Amino acid sequence: MPLLPERPLLLSPQLAATLGLEEALLYQLLADVQGLGEGEASGGFAWFSVDCARLQALLPFWTVQDIRRVSHSLRDKGVLLVGGLPFGIDSHFRFAFNEAAAGAAIREPAPVAALATAPARTPTRLLTPDWAPAPDVVTQLGQYGIPPDFIDAQVAEFVAYWTERGESRHGWNAKFLKQVLRLWREEETRSAQRGREVPMTADWQPSADAVRILVDQAGINANFVEDAVPEFVLYWRERGERRGTWNSDFVRHVKRQWARFSASLEHDSDPHPLDSGWQPSADLYEVLSLANIPRSFAEGEIPAFVLFWRENGHAANSWNTKFLQHVKRQWARQATEGDNDHERRQRSGAALSTRHRSLVDDLTDRSWAG
Repeated sequence: MPLLPERPLLLSPQLAATLGLEEALLYQLLADVQGLGEGEASGGFAWFSVDCARLQALLPFWTVQDIRRVSHSLRDKGVLLVGGLPFGIDSHFRFAFNEAAAGAAIREPAPVAALATAPARTPTRLLTPDWAPAPDVVTQLGQYGIPPDFIDAQVAEFVAYWTERGESRHGWNAKFLKQVLRLWREEETRSAQRGREVPMTADWQPSADAVRILVDQAGINANFVEDAVPEFVLYWRERGERRGTWNSDFVRHVKRQWARFSASLEHDSDPHPLDSGWQPSADLYEVLSLANIPRSFAEGEIPAFVLFWRENGHAANSWNTKFLQHVKRQWARQATEGDNDHERRQRSGAALSTRHRSLVDDLTDRSWAG
């Protein structure tokens, strides 16, 4: 049995360097198919059809998905036009090279090697202010599902940019095609992102996954996470932004607060009563600023906090911790005053969350700072 039972597939090294090895191989094979028959003139292009099973038999080392991927790559490079369905979905694959037909006569494609080595067919030229994309370029962009109004909207900016640069080129249509394709993909990405974006709502709560990441993985106190919700909701409701990443934003927000809070904790192992001249530490105000709670609000809570605990006579390890909890809950209460859900719970007599408890309840709570 001979070592070469089949005709070898030949390709130009320069074309492979230009298009890529796989792309050059498929391009050469399609060029051979093109040379075997007459094309159908449509839209200024010579269209050919090849049986998918026949083409796959000529490329036994590729799957249907491989051929589809490489043909899409040639299409994205502006070399190949694909008509109808992608390769392998229909029984025939319809394609055309990006060369206009001359009238009704279908021109023979240039040899593959010549495509890589031949000089530009047209001289380089400056872009004129009245430039417009060729009709075949608009047709090709339409095959990607790009609306005509989107294509038209890019012309003025394209012309203004390149006329100001004053560069000479011989392929302005190819340059425009690549730019519009890139801008359209960016627009599709933004549209998909906008479809997932929602405004912050008054009843927003972090997902179970977000809470698990913070409590189980990051080791953050569950009450600390709960107390961070109202301030987070209030801040973003006032900003009126729409996002699709509220849970991720909340996780980052709480982690920043917890890191600063942990660094500022008092480490006195002996409980002690509150001094009459007690003041929060400067670090505590920094933690509150991360929660978007104004310093003036916190300072306004100091007299009542000191008075209550002085009269109570309770001894604690960290008065900064208790004051932080108190301020955050007072801030949350202020944010939720008049909330319809709060009123409903009051009318129904349902148990209230820690955000709706009285000042005495907040001050005497020991579950969080334990």
